[in-house]
Amino acid sequence: MSSKLRQLFSVIRKTPELIGPARPTARVIKQLSNLDDQQCVRFQIPMIFFYKNDPSPAMEGKDPVTVIREALSKALTFYYPLAGRLKEVSNRKLMVDCNGEGVLFTEAEANITLEQLEVGDAVRPPCPYLHELLYNVPGSEGILGCPLLLIQVTRLACGGFILALRLNHTMCDAFALLQFMKAIEDMAKGANEPSLLPVWERELLSPRIPPKITCTHHEYDDQTDSTLAMNPNDHIINHKSFYFGPKEITALRNQLPQHLRDGCSTFELLTACIWRCRTMALQIDPDEIVRVTCCVNIRGTKYNMMLPNGYYGNAIATPTACSTAGDLSKYSLAYAVDLVKKVKATASEEYVRSLIDFMEIRGRPMPAVKGSFVVSDITRGGFEEVDFGWGKPVYAGPPEAVLFMSFYIKYQNKDSGEYGTLVPICLPLRAMEKFEEELKKMTLQ
Repeated sequence: MSSKLRQLFSVIRKTPELIGPARPTARVIKQLSNLDDQQCVRFQIPMIFFYKNDPSPAMEGKDPVTVIREALSKALTFYYPLAGRLKEVSNRKLMVDCNGEGVLFTEAEANITLEQLEVGDAVRPPCPYLHELLYNVPGSEGILGCPLLLIQVTRLACGGFILALRLNHTMCDAFALLQFMKAIEDMAKGANEPSLLPVWERELLSPRIPPKITCTHHEYDDQTDSTLAMNPNDHIINHKSFYFGPKEITALRNQLPQHLRDGCSTFELLTACIWRCRTMALQIDPDEIVRVTCCVNIRGTKYNMMLPNGYYGNAIATPTACSTAGDLSKYSLAYAVDLVKKVKATASEEYVRSLIDFMEIRGRPMPAVKGSFVVSDITRGGFEEVDFGWGKPVYAGPPEAVLFMSFYIKYQNKDSGEYGTLVPICLPLRAMEKFEEELKKMTLQ
């Protein structure tokens, strides 16, 4: 966004309100699973959706704020735990009190058009005005005793709108959030119930009796130093996003030996590349252990977890590859690809059961932080398909990276029209410059 546009941009918000289920729901206390209440998911995750105006007669006179507010209330009738509040009991176990207090909803108006934002390339991450489009209601950002979802719908001067939200990650992963958003879509289009009914059944991810740790979980390696592997003087954090289209992927793949070139996925290739460039950019001590954690969706039949369609909890395994920073930096891309490929293959039913039992035995410890990097692939998530009646969004996904976590987002290059992967990255300013240098070397070969 240009400085001139930033100066002109303003948002006027109405007083935030609590939106509860449209009909009375059960007043019960529900237990979260051991994958839900891990320390590593006890944070708020933002998402943002940009929509164009639809001048068609069918949408004439319809207000996105009103439509989404009413659809949200109807969807919460089926997803009523999201209208409740979390509390913590013994062994740091989380429970949700389904008290129907509601989620936070803010109505807003902006004096800018979607076209102005697109010209400034301000639709893709990093979102330079997120605090304006997703107002942090004072006292709402806690994990316990606070609203589990915050939504702001901002009308634009052109008739389009922006929906931004912040979700307590302990309740849902990205796939579950999409399921809830599709339920709101269904209600906005006049349905009486979601096309896919929600399933709680968090007990399916309960620990074994007795619990037993049978696998190695490097994401929870013991650490005496829980600080990030960054220079403490690097206070200026820089956000950028990087596009990987067919040309960049081909350049990376061509650097691999034939057996890896033919046998690695785009996810494995990208993860290895970014992990390596990031490690080199941060100039970590060569003997320091660095990690990359791959978020693996355990739904479906592959992992035999027996999760039914409609399950809307966290269903993510987190296999983690390790290397010394020195080896990762000095060896070729193939070394990193091989590490990522091998660790991703360790995700199995036994690995997931072991992780669940690990939480039970160890009491939900802090994850390894120093030297760690987490990647989550939402390219197949389907957020770009969420349509409340005004058509599909121009952009849908995370508005930015977080300090040690990036997302893979399906994205259409506006110049070439081709689809690729957009990766938001967050690094100290000096490290970002080095990251760009290293990435350029790897993708221009």
